Amino acid sequence: MKKLRAAVVGLGVGEQHIQGYRRHPACEVVALCDMSVQKLEQMGEKYPGLRLVDRADLILEDPDIDVVSIASYDNYHFEQIEKGLLHGKHLFVEKPLCLLPWQLERIQALVRDNPGLRLSSNLILRCSPRFERIRQMIAGGHFGRLFYTEGDYEYGRLEKITQGWRGQIDAYSIILGGAVHMVDLLLWLTGDTVTEVSGYGNRIASKDTTFRFNDFALFLLKFKSGLLAKVSANFGCVKPHFHNLKVFGTRATFENGPAHGYLYTDRSPATSPQLIQTPYPGVHKGDLVFNFVQSILEEAPAIVSTQDVFNTMSVCMAAERAVSDSTTVVLGES
Repeated sequence: MKKLRAAVVGLGVGEQHIQGYRRHPACEVVALCDMSVQKLEQMGEKYPGLRLVDRADLILEDPDIDVVSIASYDNYHFEQIEKGLLHGKHLFVEKPLCLLPWQLERIQALVRDNPGLRLSSNLILRCSPRFERIRQMIAGGHFGRLFYTEGDYEYGRLEKITQGWRGQIDAYSIILGGAVHMVDLLLWLTGDTVTEVSGYGNRIASKDTTFRFNDFALFLLKFKSGLLAKVSANFGCVKPHFHNLKVFGTRATFENGPAHGYLYTDRSPATSPQLIQTPYPGVHKGDLVFNFVQSILEEAPAIVSTQDVFNTMSVCMAAERAVSDSTTVVLGES
C-alpha cells in the first residue's frame, strides 16, 4: 500500500507532529521546513534522511507531498493554508487557523471548492481522558440539564508574549491563540451552538513591556439551549499553565483541578465530592495527528472535523470583535 507522504512546516511545536505521523504505519514523514537554518540543522541531526527546506512554498507546492502540518507563527497560517489547499494538500494546522474574518471565509470557500481535501486543527483538549469522561457523563444525562459552564485558559507564561514572537508580529490574539482551546472544549462537551458573544479585555499584566495587545480577555457566550458560559484568556496570571473548567447542571457540578477533578452530586456541605482521577491533561501535542491521517485514509470523520474547526473559529472571531469593541456580537451577523 502506498504511504501518505507528510511534511511539517514550523519546527517548534511542529516537531511533536513528527511522532504523530510516524506512529501511523501508512504514513511517512519526508520533509521538514523552518525559517531558522540552525533549527533545520538540529532537526537534520535528530531526523536523518529527511528533506530540509527553509521556505514553506517548497513544501506546499510539492506534488509528491500529500499532507502537511502547519505549525508556523500565527500570522503565516492563512497564506500557507491557502497555498496548501490550492495545491491539493490535506492540512493539519496549529491553532489558530487564521487571524481575520475574511481569511476564515476564504478558507471555507476553498474547502467547499475542494471537497476531497481534509483540514483539521490541533485542538488537543478533546484527547484529554478527563475531559472525555466528563463529555460522556454529560451525554449520558449525569449532569441533568446544563445551565452554566466556565472555561479559563490560564497561560501562566507571560514571558512568551513579552519576549517571544507573539509580541513581535503585526497582530496577536490571546483569544485565537489561547482561549480557542476552551471555546472548542465547551462546544465539544455540550454539543450546543453559540448565538451571542459579549466581552472585555485589558493589558495590565504586561503594561510595562513592549507587548501591544490584550494580555487578558473575558467573554460571555449565550447558547441556543439557554446555556451560558464564561471564557477567559489569562496570559498574565501568576500560576502554572492550567485549563480551568467548571460544568454546572441541574443534577451535578464538575470542577477541574491539577491533580484531580471534583464531582458534586449533593448540595450538602457535609457530603464530600467524588474525586475524578482520570488523567489530565494526559495528552501529547501530536496525539491528534494519528487520527487525522486515519481520517484521510478511511474517508471517515476526524476527532476534530473541518466543520468543528470552522465552528470554533467563528465563535472566537465573534469574541475577538466583542472584546475589541466592548459590545455584543450576534453570530451570523456581519
